[in-house]
Amino acid sequence: MVRLAARTWGAILRAALVTLFVPALLTAADNNACKLLTATELEPVVGGKLSAFKGESYSSADVCTATSDNAKVLLRWFRGKKDSSPDAAAKGLEIAKKMGATVDVKTFGPIVCSTIIPPKGQEFSGFSTTCSVSKAANVAAVAITVKARRDMVSIDKLHPLAEKMAGRF
Repeated sequence: MVRLAARTWGAILRAALVTLFVPALLTAADNNACKLLTATELEPVVGGKLSAFKGESYSSADVCTATSDNAKVLLRWFRGKKDSSPDAAAKGLEIAKKMGATVDVKTFGPIVCSTIIPPKGQEFSGFSTTCSVSKAANVAAVAITVKARRDMVSIDKLHPLAEKMAGRF
């Protein structure tokens, strides 16, 4: 009787674990943002080993994150109305400028890259470089945020990765 109860609880526990974790695994496998770039492609740019990618999906976007000792990587893939995300990004850059950040923007056809250096006293928010590419009604982006300005990724280093993303969605 005790063995049967232990087997039953074991089976229930295994079924519960499968029920909880298989949907999460399927979501990560289906996450379009996690397919935009690989750790092998990103690690030379961030200057260190990245953690495993973690993906989340929302109604109109997939997000994938990874970290290294000195950097946070964010991959995003938006589905939706054409030009809605670029407008939002432009507004975000304007807000950063108004708050005193130094913003640099470079455009390469459908690819837009930017750097944001926070104003003095706000360095804790991080130094970021982002490149996004628009294709039809979709937008893909890679953003790398670092703690120190000396570790900041240049647009020239990130732009080639945006070129790779452009061919993957």
